[in-house]
Parts: sequence; structure tokens; C-alpha cells
Amino acid sequence: MGELGQFIRGRRFTKADYADEGVPCIHYGEIYTHYGTAADEVISYLRPEIGAGLRYAEPGDVVLVDVGETVEDVAKAVAWLGVEPVAIHDHSYAFRHDLNPSYVSYVMQTDWFTRQKVKYVARTKVNTLLLEGFSKIAIPVPDRGEQDRIVAILDKFDALVNDLSAGLPAEIAARRRQYEFYRDRLLTFPEKAAA
Repeated sequence: MGELGQFIRGRRFTKADYADEGVPCIHYGEIYTHYGTAADEVISYLRPEIGAGLRYAEPGDVVLVDVGETVEDVAKAVAWLGVEPVAIHDHSYAFRHDLNPSYVSYVMQTDWFTRQKVKYVARTKVNTLLLEGFSKIAIPVPDRGEQDRIVAILDKFDALVNDLSAGLPAEIAARRRQYEFYRDRLLTFPEKAAA
């Protein structure tokens, strides 16, 4: 990975730095709790006056966490697809590269990748990424067209599984309506004429 791009460590910000609007940011904790494979909007902002002292992920970077409660949590990643840079916390890295960012994020979710990264996680009180070794992980790099094709397939599958307005939840709701329709049709009897 180190030959494919560079890792840029974020800078620390605290709860006192948050604001209702201002500098868009991604806190490393939000990567565990809010973001999926990719994101194009943030949920948090920092006070504008601290903006110059921060480090940013650019559109197309992959933001990854360098700490975690479990080894699997370390290096959890989100592809930043927004249109402007976002500030990142110092427990995060922006991986800047020329690949499809969602492709990189998907690769980093695989069991194969997890087996590679466990070699580069310091198991202390808080599991921490050892970037020097981590950057030596070799990931498959098909041509950009193939990366885009893989992402399109995985995005569709993700939507089928997770999107509340489409996919499995919508299919379940449709089957429930179908069941209710047929139940009502089967259990509707003609009324007997009064004798």
C-alpha cells in the first residue's frame, strides 16, 4: 500500500472544538458507529478558527482508524467521496492514492485483508496500527475499469442488504403486503342470505 499512495496522519481535536457548523470533520469513533464503506457527507463540524491547525482527507482519500478495541476494528476504513476536504482526527490516517476509493475500502473489509493486518497491530491496552508494517501489505490492483465494476456490484449488493427503502427490507414489506392480500382474499366468504 505504501507504493500505491501515502498515509497522512490527522491532528487532534476535542469535544470542545465541535460546532453546529464550520469545518467538516470525521472523528475516528464515527467510523465505527456511523460510516459504512463510503461517505459523501459528514455528521460533525469543528469551530472554523481551528481549521488552519488541522489535517485533512481530500475527496477520494480513504480514512482509516489506527486504534481499536479489537484487532478487527483497527484500520476500519471509509472512502471519502465528498466534494470538499474533511478534517480527520489524530487517531486516523488519510490514505491518498489514485485507485477507486470505494474499491480500497471494500478490500480493507475482507477476511484476507484482516489476516494480513493482524501482523501489524500492537496488542496493548488499546490495539494500535503499526503503520510501517501495515504499509507493506500488498493489495490486488486490477485496472481502474475492473475496480469500478467491482464497486458497482458491491454497492448494489450493499443496498439490497442494508437500504431501508430498497433491497431485503423492501422485499420483506412487499411479501408481507402480498401475504395480507391473499389472506384477505382466501378468508373472505360470501355472506349468507337471510332466511
